[in-house]
Amino acid sequence: MLSKVAELVYSGMAAPVVGVYRLTMKTGSDSFRASSVQGIMKRIKAKGVPVVAYEPTQDAPEFFGREVTHDPAAFKGKCDVIVANRWSDRLADAAGKVYTRDLFKRD
Repeated sequence: MLSKVAELVYSGMAAPVVGVYRLTMKTGSDSFRASSVQGIMKRIKAKGVPVVAYEPTQDAPEFFGREVTHDPAAFKGKCDVIVANRWSDRLADAAGKVYTRDLFKRD
């Protein structure tokens, strides 16, 4: 998934913004400190690409120096590419820019 995102980000897109939809790994979890998506976020940000996370359970406006938003519409509008650990029907209106490992939409 990371290589596909990197390909899109570096394909000439002007000032791309990569969004991370939910920091948690599993549905119903509130633990995102050990989420594998953090590694993806670090690699993308290390290349100078802005990263924004949508995480409604995170109280702080930032997560390890990355912007966190609670507004799904603003998040989808701001991001050129969205990385999601799992599919959510809330992403349906932005499906063309969503990349997820959850190919069968079963979490």
